[in-house]
Amino acid sequence: QVQLVESGGGLVQAGGSLRLSCAASGRTISTYAMGWFRQAPGKEREFVAAISWSGGNTDYADSVKGRFTISRDNAKNTVYLQMNSLKPEDTAVYYCAARYSRGGGTSTISGSYDYWGQGTQVTVSS
Repeated sequence: QVQLVESGGGLVQAGGSLRLSCAASGRTISTYAMGWFRQAPGKEREFVAAISWSGGNTDYADSVKGRFTISRDNAKNTVYLQMNSLKPEDTAVYYCAARYSRGGGTSTISGSYDYWGQGTQVTVSS
């Protein structure tokens, strides 16, 4: 079992930045691809970013490309999401997820992830 705990969310003005962290426990995530998803009120959960187990491959939703950066520190069992140039439409609960590595790829599909955190709220004011 992998337990995931997100942190770093909060209230920020448009144009500002936040750095989300996802701390894992239970087992090492070095063999897991990791992803960030988000869910806004009244909307379905959507893919934000993903990173392979080694960090060598990353993938981003078009809506966040150039603004968000996913990274990982396997020694710290932690994954990060640096969010810059935030927009009001980025407001959502952000979830971290882990997917047992099947090769060196990533996945944008929420159903392919094995473990999920409880989420952290990000609110961007205009």
